[in-house]
This record gives sequence, structure tokens and C-alpha cells, in this order.
Amino acid sequence: MSPVGIIRTALPNMDREAKDQYLLVIQAKDMVGQMGGLSGTTSVTVTLTDVNDNPPRFPRRSDQYYVPESLPVGATVAKIKAADPDVGPNAEMEYKIVDGDGNGVFKISVDKDTQEGVVTIQKELDYETKTSYTLRIEAANKHVDTRFLSVGPFMDTTTIKINVEDVDEPPVFSSRLYTMVESEAAKLGTSIGTVTAHDPDVTNSPIRYSIDRNTDLERFFNIDATSGLITIAKSLDRETSAVHNITVLAIESQNPSQIGKGFVAIHILDINDNAPEFAMEYETNVCENAPPGQAIQEISAVDKDEPSSGHWFYFSLPPEAANLNFTLQDNKDNTASILTKRSGFRRQDQSVFYLPIVIVDSGSPSLSSTNTLTIRVCDCDADGVAQTCNAEAYILPAGLSTGALIAILACVLTLLVLVLLIVTMRRRKKEPLIFDEERDIRENIVRYDDEGGGEEDTEAFDMAALRNLNIIRDSKTRRDVTPEIQFLSRPSMRSAPDNFIFREFIWERLKEADVDPCAPPYDSLQTYAFEGNGSIAESLSSLESNSSNSEQNYDYLSDWGPRFKRLADMYGTGENYLYS
Repeated sequence: MSPVGIIRTALPNMDREAKDQYLLVIQAKDMVGQMGGLSGTTSVTVTLTDVNDNPPRFPRRSDQYYVPESLPVGATVAKIKAADPDVGPNAEMEYKIVDGDGNGVFKISVDKDTQEGVVTIQKELDYETKTSYTLRIEAANKHVDTRFLSVGPFMDTTTIKINVEDVDEPPVFSSRLYTMVESEAAKLGTSIGTVTAHDPDVTNSPIRYSIDRNTDLERFFNIDATSGLITIAKSLDRETSAVHNITVLAIESQNPSQIGKGFVAIHILDINDNAPEFAMEYETNVCENAPPGQAIQEISAVDKDEPSSGHWFYFSLPPEAANLNFTLQDNKDNTASILTKRSGFRRQDQSVFYLPIVIVDSGSPSLSSTNTLTIRVCDCDADGVAQTCNAEAYILPAGLSTGALIAILACVLTLLVLVLLIVTMRRRKKEPLIFDEERDIRENIVRYDDEGGGEEDTEAFDMAALRNLNIIRDSKTRRDVTPEIQFLSRPSMRSAPDNFIFREFIWERLKEADVDPCAPPYDSLQTYAFEGNGSIAESLSSLESNSSNSEQNYDYLSDWGPRFKRLADMYGTGENYLYS
């Protein structure tokens, strides 16, 4: 068996907190360490593990902290820590308040990550009530090793003083919620109640009151700015709003930024100020063959008021309105039944009945209202189910059914539609004709029965005789006509023939010119029946326009002059024609 080297401690007490690791160099020799033997070395690291042999200790025996009185509940006011050189579970702490006057105001807990004692607020601080608190705090190891109890107690204590600093606080109301009650019959200006608030600071600044109008939009209430007295400013209606929740503001006079809020609930008491009425709008029918005593409708009532003892309604017919057709039966359970009083209702006699009904409530004083029930007479089947309630059906002619009337009405409507269509089409037809006559002016035949020739015409001739086409005319020579187109003349003492053929010929030529793509537009055929001598304007003909500066080309008329001459010779018109 090879020899084994055993490492043992050389000191009786080793301290991990002083030195937690040791590095050893071990040498081994053979030949029992004699001269000439061989040796070898190795390194050994010895690490000391921790034991809970050190109690916790506060670094200071006392300490002070300053906190404002406005800190909320749960806020941290101090952090303290006891020192413990141990590590791991051996260093875990427990803190507690063992003495002092702030045990109920503050509490202490452990931060598990840092092992600190955290002091927090349990109750609101008030500088005006108490300016400082003293706490005696103890720290102890959570896990204690009984082998080291001789070292000393594994706990330590310290004293901390918490000083409260004054802060300008808003006014405080004497109650968090005020509850007030008032009748809806209260008059304007009636006092409802008073709220009070005070400045908690030592300055005790005066307080002014106001109502937050966001909670009283319709301004039902007012408040006295100095005393806090709430009064009615507008008529109250429980049926509109049974409870008014308003917020009252208390403002410091010296520092208006400091505002306290108080809450007021105003309950409105009910009075009997609403009359009962029908619970719904009833649609009541009675059959023509309904027997006497038949219940045709059950009615009930509602009331906006809410009496403490509940509603109780009484139904009746007004005594002054005698009714021979219907009667009413109060069922004594806030309902009533309407019954027929006779039989043989006929729509052609009366199709609708209006029945007044009086409803009285049980309030003090009681209120009543008269409601009208509309009853229609209907044609019913054998089971009493209404089929039709139209009274108009009985004023129709005998033997004419509703379907026949509908058919007749449809025919009349159809005829009206056809008439309207025909009138519309006629108007549309006429409109294009008028348009063509007014707008299409490309071709015109202008006939002049006589043409003035100046002063000689008026002096030498009788114009009335010239207008007579059947008298004998003397042939005159035109001085303003070119040789290519001669005047068509016939010997005198010859009666004028019928001009129908000649006009027809001219119209045919005119139509040919319309379809001729080479002819210029706006052709004009002018007929001069007579022309006087000596006109200073000379001829109005445009046949000589070839010599003028006009851009219009009249060459297409060069062969029309001889044609007209031949026509005139053939029919002997005794008239002069000029085509231009």
C-alpha cells in the first residue's frame, strides 16, 4: 500500500473572514527521504467554507431622517442595514421595531436582495399633530449556529429619529361625504345643509367655498362662499333626478392653489305632483257582432311619482258622459276592463268610438286625469279575430268589390300615362320642325315682284299697274347685265303664261345644286319681275362679280343664262330673270 500524505490545520482557529483560501506546495520523496532519492511536487488549494460565527452589527447606534408630511401611505422613509461579514444564508437578517413612539405609524421589512431594513409609512403624517417619531430597531441573524453562541448575541439594535416636515396642505372637510335630504316641493332659496372645512396648517388660512359646476351643470344649488351653506337655486323635480351628487370646493384665501374637495349627496323626497295615465297607447277593437258584456280591452295605469306605500289606482267613466255602448269594470288590482254594453255595432253607422276614462291615484292629495280610449269597429271572423276595420268599405257602390275598384283605378292611371306620353311625343316632333325652319338658312329663293329704278321709275310709271302680271309690258333693255346672260323678253301685248312649270324647273335645279359637292354653299335664286330705268344704283346683279375683288367663284353659273333664255322664249313669260 502506497503511503498517503495527510494535510492538517496548524492553527487552532481559522477565520474565513480574514483569509478564505490557502495555496500549498506538497513535495513527495522516495527512499524515505534519504540522499539520492527522487522527489515530486504538487499544488493544493485549501478553501475555507463559511459558518455563522459573526453576529450582525449596526454601523451607528443612532440616525435621523427627514420626511415631508405629504408623503402617502406606503412610501419609504428610511433604509438601514446591519453589517455581517458572513455570506449566504448565514448573513440573512430579520428586522423589527422593538420600541419607540412610532410603532403604529411605521413598519419595517427586509429587502431580500440587499438585506436592508426598509422603513415605510403605515398612517398619514401630520406635522400639526406630531413633528417627530423615535424608533428602536433590532437586527438579528435569521439562521443561528449554536456552536458559536459563546461569541455573543447574534443581534444588534439601533435608534432612528424620523422628523416630519411641514407642508402647505389643502383644506380638509370635516366629513368625507355629506348626505342631505330635501323635498321636491321646496321653494327657491331653501337651506339644505352646511359643509365645513379647515386649513390643517398652523397658519389656519380662511376658507372660501364654491360648487364644482361640472357636477351641477343646471345650477340647481348655490353655496355661501363664507359659511358653506347650501341653498336651492332652481326648482327640483324628483322624477327628473332623484339624487344630486355635487362636489364642493374649499379654497385657501392666502393660497388659492390649495383646494380641498368635499362630496355632497342630496336626496330629493317625492311628492304627489304627477297624475296617473295610461300605461301604453292601446289599440282597441270591437267586433260588429260582439254580444253585450264582452270584455274588449284591459287597461292599466302608470304614475311618475313613487309613494312610500306604493301605487293604487281607481278607474271609472265620467258621470257627465253617459255612454250607451260601453261600460268599465275596476278590477281592484290597478287594472280595469272595458266591456260592451249592447250588441249590433255597424261600421257604416259609426266606425270609431272615443271612450273617456278617469284614473285617480292614492296620493295625498290625490290626483286624477282623463284619458281617451279609441275603439274601432271591425269585421271579425267566427273566432272573433278582426279582419278589417276600414269604415270606407261601406260607402262603396253596391255590387262593386274592392278588387274591381283597384282594377278601375289602375286603368285610369294607365290612360293618364298614355296621354302624357302622346303629348310629350307630339311636342318633341314639333320642336325639330321649328328648329329646321328657323336655323336651316343655307338656301333661299327670294322673289322680288318689282325693283325700284330710281326717280325715273316713280315718275314715269304707275307702280300699281306694274304689279299686275297680266298687263302688256314693253320690253326694256338692261344695261347692267353681262353679254353671257341675256334678259329673257318677249314681244309685248302677250298675256303671261302659267309659271308653275318654270318654278318647278328652278326647284329641281336648286335641289341638284344642294347635292353637288363642287358647288359652293348658300345658293340664292332671285327673280326680278320688273326693273326701272335710270337707277343710280344700276344693277344689283352679282353676275359681273368676276371682275370684282370678291373671292367667290361664279363660273359654275356660266351655262345657266342661256338655259333661262331658252325657257323664257319657250314660255314667253315677259319677265326678266337673273340668277345670282
